[in-house]
Amino acid sequence: MEVAEAFLPTRFGKFRIYVFADSGKEHVTLVACNHKIHEGMPVRVHSKCFTGDTFVSLRCDCRAQLEESLRYMKKKRCGILIYLDQEGRGIGLFNKIKAYALQDQGLDTVEANTHLGFHDDLREYSIAAKILQYFGANDIALLTNNPKKIEGLRKYGILVSKIIPIITRTNKYNRKYIETKAKKMNHLIKIQEVDRI
Repeated sequence: MEVAEAFLPTRFGKFRIYVFADSGKEHVTLVACNHKIHEGMPVRVHSKCFTGDTFVSLRCDCRAQLEESLRYMKKKRCGILIYLDQEGRGIGLFNKIKAYALQDQGLDTVEANTHLGFHDDLREYSIAAKILQYFGANDIALLTNNPKKIEGLRKYGILVSKIIPIITRTNKYNRKYIETKAKKMNHLIKIQEVDRI
């Protein structure tokens, strides 16, 4: 992997930004500045969501999870955010939008992916484990609701010593999406009060 690095001030604090180029993909990592890597470091492994993270789509809770994770790191004054280049649970943006069209016809996210010939979730976490090992972060507190992410990191030798669930609120556009994650993908989610949009 090739690595580029620089200073990045944000509204969530000051970070070092690293970009890892690997097999045609670019994975971004933010590391809270002025803090040494330590056991139990808060870590968020976040998959790219162009519609949510960039355009603030209400169809998912991706941006909300991203911001809650950064707020947590700001509060703790330390943390690592790994932003993986695996859009749409690994099916890419083009197919994700095709899946959106199927959801508009009544399918849930799992059914839409299956209809397109994909598994419900094609993401994998070997690159995230390599990035954590690059920083010497082998024992982490993982901010996640996804049990597959926990298993995926442990599979590659990362000790997930603590799990920190991320609580976000639903709205009328993403409620079915979040319910599907809880019911069909076993995400550790408590459905929160609906925001009126």
